[in-house]
Amino acid sequence: MAKKKTKTKKASIKSTKKPVTRPASLDQPLRDHLLYLLKGGGAHASFDDAMGDWPVQLAGAKVANFPHTAWMLLEHMRLAQWDILEFSRNAKHVSPAWPGGYWPAAEAPPDGKAWRASMAAFKKDLQTMERLVADRKVDLYARIPWGDGQTILREALLVADHNAYHLGQLVMLRKSIGI
Repeated sequence: MAKKKTKTKKASIKSTKKPVTRPASLDQPLRDHLLYLLKGGGAHASFDDAMGDWPVQLAGAKVANFPHTAWMLLEHMRLAQWDILEFSRNAKHVSPAWPGGYWPAAEAPPDGKAWRASMAAFKKDLQTMERLVADRKVDLYARIPWGDGQTILREALLVADHNAYHLGQLVMLRKSIGI
């Protein structure tokens, strides 16, 4: 016996769904954690702990079986962090060529002034990234319009990860040099 087809009227249901919004208070623990990471919290070394009293005379010191000097690592960190920060906030930013644009040409700074300027620029850009993360008006999850899927959350984590990796190298270099 064949089933009888019945017509059912589909009720027209109006959507009452609103776009999902996250109260700023829910984001605050994440923002606090990101700031903690960026500042070298937890198992991470802070910039000042790794670099604070590094003698400029040893900024270009080479250690056997280690490819980078403190100057090379500092400049690489500064350039990469600056690039990530500028990409995060400036639609017209053009990244340096990879990989040459992210490493200094020389193994040592030209002088103490360049060494101090690089450290100051690194700190300034890190503080700017921290302010970006701390700004409750910034949606950490929103796609950066000029990117291809990146978010401020992703970029802040990238800065924290990249800095942690190279600060770890600097700590080991410091120990190998004996400072």
